[in-house]
This record gives sequence, C-alpha cells and structure tokens, in this order.
Amino acid sequence: MRVAIIGAGAAGLASARHVSAQGIECEVLEMAPEVGGTWVYTDDIEKDSLGYPVHTAMYKGLRANLPKEIMGFPDFPIPEQDGSFLDQATILHFLNLYADHFNLKPLIKFNHIVTEVRPNADKWLIKAKNKITKTEITNIYDVVMICNGHYNTPINPTLAGQEKFKGHVMHSHQYRSNEPFKNQRVLVIGAGPSGLDVAFQVSEIAQQVVISYDMTKKEVKGEYPSNVVKKPQVLCIKDKEEVEFIDGSCCSFDTIIYCTGYRYNFPFLHDDCGVSVEDFHVRPLYKHMIHIEKPTMCFIGIPYYVCAFQMFDIQARFYCQYLNGSMSLPTKELMYKDTEEDIIKRKNKGYSEKQMHLLGHEQQTYFEELASTAKITPILPVICKIWSESDSSFYKDLKNFRKYKYRILNNNSFVTERYIQ
Repeated sequence: MRVAIIGAGAAGLASARHVSAQGIECEVLEMAPEVGGTWVYTDDIEKDSLGYPVHTAMYKGLRANLPKEIMGFPDFPIPEQDGSFLDQATILHFLNLYADHFNLKPLIKFNHIVTEVRPNADKWLIKAKNKITKTEITNIYDVVMICNGHYNTPINPTLAGQEKFKGHVMHSHQYRSNEPFKNQRVLVIGAGPSGLDVAFQVSEIAQQVVISYDMTKKEVKGEYPSNVVKKPQVLCIKDKEEVEFIDGSCCSFDTIIYCTGYRYNFPFLHDDCGVSVEDFHVRPLYKHMIHIEKPTMCFIGIPYYVCAFQMFDIQARFYCQYLNGSMSLPTKELMYKDTEEDIIKRKNKGYSEKQMHLLGHEQQTYFEELASTAKITPILPVICKIWSESDSSFYKDLKNFRKYKYRILNNNSFVTERYIQ
C-alpha cells in the first residue's frame, strides 16, 4: 500500500506519523519549503517569491487563543514552559520537534504543489509540480489523505455600495502587522477570534477601530481600549469613506478589514473524485472524514471550532484502523444513513447548512464516537473541558484571558492559575 498525504501542517504531520507507524509507505506533498502549514509566518501576501499562492494567515505578534495544554498531540505534548498561550514561532518550533521526533521530514517532498487528484481504476493519480525546478511529476497511490487545511481561501463579502469606497479593503488573510494603520479609522468586520485579535492589535496604533458583527448571535464582553467601538452589521457604504450600519449610525473609515473566515477549497480535486463543497458543507463524508463512495480518500481536519491538533491525531488513528484492516467500514448505505442522521440532529439543534462541520462544545462526543468505533484510545475529557473554559474566557475578557495558566491534574480535572507575564 502506498499513501499520499497532501500537506505538511499539523494535520499532515499527524497523518504521516500514524501511517508510517503502521509500516505503510507514505509520501507527503507540501507546497511550502518547510513544515507547519498555517503556522509558518511570511511577509509575502497573496503570492510567494515564486509566484505561487501564499496559504498562511499568520501575522506578527500572533499568539494562540487556546492554551498549550490542549494544543499538543496526545502522545507528544508541548514541552512545559511559562504561560499557557504561546506565540506563533513557539508553536512552529513544536511542530518541527514533532516532525523530527517521529522522523517525518524524510517522507516530505517540499516545494511540491499538488495540481490534480483523480481516480485511476481503484487507485489515485496525483500530479504535482516542483515549484523550484518547474518539473511536473505524476504518481499512482492506493490511498490519498487530504490535509491542506481550511484557512487559505478567504471569504470576501460584497457590501452594498462597496464600489463607492475609496479607502483600502482587505481580508485578515493579508494582514501581517498593525504598522500600516497608524492614525487610521479602521472598520473590522467579524468578531471571531481573528477579528477580535486584529481589532485589538490595530487599536494600538489606529485613531479608531470599529468592530462590526451580528450582535443578535454573539455576545462579546470584556474590557476594550477607549478607541474601540462595537457596532452591528453594515447596511451599506454611502460614499467614498462613510459606512452606514443597520442601527442607522454612520462612521467614516480609511480601511475595511474583513475578518469573515474562510471557505473549504480543494482546487486540485478532479470532478471525477465526486466531492462537492456547497455552502461550507463537504460531501459525501462519513464521520466528517472518509469519502463514502471512495473510502481510500480521507480528509483530515474538516471539523472546526475544536482542539485541532488533538482532533487531527484521533482522526488519523481512526483512519489507520481502516487502512491496517483492524476496522471494517459499514456499507455505503449505512455510512450515508449515519451521515444523514448527523445532519438531521444538527438542523434540529438550529445549526445552519454552513455549520454542518461545526463541533465546538460537542467535540468530546465526536471524539468518543471515533474512539469506540475504531477501538482506539480516546481524547482525554480534560482536554475538551479546558477548551470550553478557555473559549468562554476569550469572549468574556479578550484583554486578559491569556494571563491565565492551565494545569492538568488528571484525565478529568484541571486548575486555572493567574499568570503575570
């Protein structure tokens, strides 16, 4: 058996670690010159020095919004150090430690961008291009694991009257530092983790920052700098700088930053793969992972709002139980039935079509389902408990939530301590 893994970020590394541990031959195709995926920082925006897309959304001064105690892998935690909330460089260093510990780098073809994946009888034909030499390679694999992440194709909404705006419009994917926004009036659209973090950074140097979001669906508390204002959604852009909000208020801006998230994107998948992405819903996937019609294709990392590294690990271990023959998959009919039942449950809970891969506070249930189905070691309950606590702290007190340190006591319990940095 020969397995292709697309991407050498955290998901791809976890997949390579567990596939190779089975004694299965695997090859990782990575478009960047190093491991780390979205955790790699670059000054490049949109295109790299070779003219290829830049997938990372890292910016200067970024610190994780989850504590390190839940950002490691189950069998390879982040080494102990002061504080729980680490910066980008420290997490990237950790991923390199992980890759070196499990000797994964020799398995990786760096600077190789996958251009096509298509079925070839009961195997997979994969084309890739060496970005340095421009050489195109084609190989046949028995299995393909897609680990290309979903923070690389930004969602750029179009506001009513946007063509009138004469200031700068950008997405947080292009944001690298707050330096360009000195003394500016900045509108940040979106109050997710990146939106709030960018707004706080920009407020250090800007004249004023307005955070615009749907206040009926999300409550953002905590202390804000005096030059940060919260507003509801934008109604329209009135002229070259003035924006009107749905409450009738108006403000003028020099820059608009969309912090409106990302869409799933697999540009290399040929239509014959039979994968559809509609309204942020990837189909047809069993357990948010395995292609029901072609189970030798697997997606690692589709669910979001999770303990990501822990999820990548258990998903990879789950799939390896199928690859090594320890676990048989249900029939196609039963896999479709399981998937549709999950969709119905979500819709009954009020989830929108866009939220079919949202886990959040229900991720422990998902992890337990994977563990019991594949008879593998589950994710410790304390991990998801810390996730819930830290997520709540983020929205309650954005300014100070990183001043706390988490300490795991046992499989189920933890304590939170104030940490002065």
